[in-house]
Amino acid sequence: MEEQTNESVVKYFAKKGYLIDRDVSEFFIKLKNNALAEKILNHLFMLTKQRVISNSLLNNYSNELKPLLSQESTEKNLAIDSFLLNSKPREKKDEKPIQLARITPKVKVLSSNIIPYRRIEVKDFVTHFKNRYNFFKDILRERKELTNLVSINKIGNNRSFSVIGIVSAKRITKNKNMILEIEDLTGKINALVGSDKEEIFKKAKEIILDDVVGLKCSGNGEILYVNDIFLPEGHLLERKRSEEESYAIFISDIHIGSRLFLEKNFERFLDWLNCIDVDEKMKEKIMKIKYMFITGDNVDGVGIYPAQEASLLIKDMKDQYKKLYEYLDRVPKRITMVMCPGQHDAVRVPEPQPPVDEEFAPELTKMNNLLLVSNPALIEIDSSETKIGFKVLMYHGASMHSWIDELEELRGAQCNLNPSKVVKHMITHRHLSPMHSGNVYIPSDKEDMLIVKDLPDVIATGDMHRTDVDMFNNILIICGSCWQSITPFEEKVGNLPDPCKVPMLNLKTREIKILDFTLAEENNEKTCKETKDTVVCEVKK
Repeated sequence: MEEQTNESVVKYFAKKGYLIDRDVSEFFIKLKNNALAEKILNHLFMLTKQRVISNSLLNNYSNELKPLLSQESTEKNLAIDSFLLNSKPREKKDEKPIQLARITPKVKVLSSNIIPYRRIEVKDFVTHFKNRYNFFKDILRERKELTNLVSINKIGNNRSFSVIGIVSAKRITKNKNMILEIEDLTGKINALVGSDKEEIFKKAKEIILDDVVGLKCSGNGEILYVNDIFLPEGHLLERKRSEEESYAIFISDIHIGSRLFLEKNFERFLDWLNCIDVDEKMKEKIMKIKYMFITGDNVDGVGIYPAQEASLLIKDMKDQYKKLYEYLDRVPKRITMVMCPGQHDAVRVPEPQPPVDEEFAPELTKMNNLLLVSNPALIEIDSSETKIGFKVLMYHGASMHSWIDELEELRGAQCNLNPSKVVKHMITHRHLSPMHSGNVYIPSDKEDMLIVKDLPDVIATGDMHRTDVDMFNNILIICGSCWQSITPFEEKVGNLPDPCKVPMLNLKTREIKILDFTLAEENNEKTCKETKDTVVCEVKK
């Protein structure tokens, strides 16, 4: 067997669908048995349903692993003996959710999906869409309005009924009516939406391909006449609040390595976090910042688009991450940072994207106050043994452009300036990117990873380079700014970035303030005070 390193072991098991920390990889190196190590991981997954494996998780379940280790170990193995001797298994009565390594007790990763590398076949997409259909069918069938639900192959003649199906085609007829081709697990049928039914026709225009919808209709086995349309819209019953005053801040699209990276502005932000040149009132708030979310495109990358090299100041991706580490290392250690990747990061483009790993960013993986997660990822903050915390859904937002291209309402609403309008549709459709051709993704054999399965309290996005804050169905939408000046591509397509803005959420009052870290040209101001020029938006939710 070739000599193994931490890097090679982490990479090997990432291909198997697991993310392991440094201590676990060192144990596996000493084990010198990858087959046994994989059995350990599979057994842990069976017990915990977790694919991110920390040393504490391994120790917690050491009693459950003992039979496996004894059975597989045919000779004296010091690594196994040391593990069994030094591990401290959890008490049986403690069945609380297991937390991952390097996170505070008030931060939990509820979902950080990693799909292992494998050959994708047609059957994988079939399973993917079946899983999606079944999930949304269970949600839609709870709608009281969808009476007399039937499957397509059981449709009778001329009676009122409801169907749930996935939209496989959509077109406008010569008479300006709309035809939706609806499919379920039993068959396929056309559904007509009359243009004279204005409210229903408006709902139909919001449907995109591969949506799962509920239709209240009449008709027969040849064609349906739609009387109402229902999407699996997400709606929270309450707006969560923290008992104590604390803050979460949101940044995105840093683009380290780009010649257009706004270095002075970002350093000004870091100085502000360290209470440099701030008044006492502002310092009091800064000291209560506990969480920072970084939603993708953390570096500018290499080879992301043609001729990118000319626009790079740092032309090696590992060096870009090293520089990013130097900046993030200046963030006060009391602040827990959570970072997901974007299209420019050193991960695969298809979603869900895995976390940035040790191969390109070894320094980041060792930071005790930085949690690297997938894109998308669901994080819970400010939780305790007695209460559920805020759920934050992080999604960089690559699909936003396809949403805008597909929906007439969004095309006419200047959504490049107001990206929260796009996120509202994600909540209404309860999916981050439902259309098959709208975004590059990897189908899972277990579930559609881009479904908004658990409704979050906050959705944090990036990608559009503009700050936007809104509320929809009690879900707070925070679209991140950027730290890069306007690029030639943005000029070409008419996008106007709004750089160096930082939304700050008060978890107790739900008040949001957007701090402006742009530098005034006339005096190169380096301080950030709570004044009109720094607080450009204040919204109470």
